[in-house]
Amino acid sequence: MRAARCLAYLALLCGLLPALLQPASAKERLFWLVRDLPPFTIFEGPERGRGVIDQLLPLLIGQMPEYDHSIVRVNRARGIQMLQDPKTFTCDPTLLWTPERAEYVRFSLPSVGVLSGGLVLRKDSEALVAPYLHDQEVDLHGLLSKTTLQLGIVAGRSYGTQIDAILQQLPDTALSRHYGNDATANLLQMQQLGRLQLVLGYWPEVRYLVQQQGGSLADYQFYPVQGVSRYQFLHVGCSNSELGRAAIAHIDQLLPTLRRDVLPGLYARWLSPALQEDYLEQSKRFFEAR
Repeated sequence: MRAARCLAYLALLCGLLPALLQPASAKERLFWLVRDLPPFTIFEGPERGRGVIDQLLPLLIGQMPEYDHSIVRVNRARGIQMLQDPKTFTCDPTLLWTPERAEYVRFSLPSVGVLSGGLVLRKDSEALVAPYLHDQEVDLHGLLSKTTLQLGIVAGRSYGTQIDAILQQLPDTALSRHYGNDATANLLQMQQLGRLQLVLGYWPEVRYLVQQQGGSLADYQFYPVQGVSRYQFLHVGCSNSELGRAAIAHIDQLLPTLRRDVLPGLYARWLSPALQEDYLEQSKRFFEAR
């Protein structure tokens, strides 16, 4: 009888052992998807880790202790692929809202207002664009539908709903899509070598990349796109699953303070001195009607 009892206790102990060895409260792991995207995320060089989102992420992570957090480097196409998988628990802190993405991404409140993208060209190519300029804004649709010029873009990247709509109206031959982790930097190198005249980009990003490549900003010209709002807004976007929706609900509680007190200053640092004061003043009103 005693032997039988001992065996019973041993069996019970063996059954409980795996549970005893488990952490008291296992946390879900949230994967943050980032790519090299100055001035938001910077992976290399003297400004490494000093981008806008580089500094935002620790603030979000520190106030979301209910999760374990991992930061994963991906290119834009791979990041979108992961967000589309509802079995993953992934969030991207640098997403623009689009109707297509809204089908599989749960978006946060807008986090930071940024200057919209536009046309980047070297000044020795200005004559090609001059007929399509109106008040220093470029008629992008007219330029690319009436000439044989190609526009370099990053594959899988949204440039905001207004510019995306223009690109969708153009023949595929007008666009030169580039893939990979350093797509914008590679497009600028192709432009410098004369293999591509036009690049679609964000001026703060281009300023940073040109200087990193040892180029001179005096050789470049940036034109806003006609009919496009001056500012667009980044969001945090998570996979549209139960976990992703819960994470966004928490992030939405944190963003109002961060976007008022922290993010405008972090972004303004990357603008030219002539734009900084105006941006900081404008940013005070970004979210008044939102």
